[in-house]
Amino acid sequence: MRLRDVRAGDVEAYVRMRCDPVMMAELGGPLPREKVEARLRKDLAEVAADGAWIRMIVPDGAGGDEAAGVVTLWSDEEDGVPVSEIGWMVLPEYQGRGLAKTAVRLVLDAAAEDGRWGEVHANPGTANGPSNGICRALGFRLLGERDLDFADRVLRTNHWVVVPGEHTGSRTE
Repeated sequence: MRLRDVRAGDVEAYVRMRCDPVMMAELGGPLPREKVEARLRKDLAEVAADGAWIRMIVPDGAGGDEAAGVVTLWSDEEDGVPVSEIGWMVLPEYQGRGLAKTAVRLVLDAAAEDGRWGEVHANPGTANGPSNGICRALGFRLLGERDLDFADRVLRTNHWVVVPGEHTGSRTE
């Protein structure tokens, strides 16, 4: 698999990931298409400004436009303090192949080389076993549970943190 920056042509992959009730079950339910299209425009601007890394997961043997999912690293603010956060989604037909874990590891490796992200936080839903498993397998440290605002919804999440370069499977081990 490989990662590539998000493109304007990824609108259907965004819609499939964010408008589907199953894909969004841990994130408060599906979003309306118009919100997803607006999100893609915002994401394209963030990537162009180098304010976020939004990488589409392209499975082996796939064409350049095919995407199995997305992994995103962005800066946010919590209680007035800047933080870096990572999140990921993989379409159902590609789940269970290790693509998300590999993609997260690759982005963390790149973040370690880049040096600007500091500690990276992840906030999968408390019931999202696969995503919490990725955090555990890649050496994130569980800080506890918390409520988190996402897309005008409050989600119960596990709060994980890792220092890029110190995660499991990193090139610096």
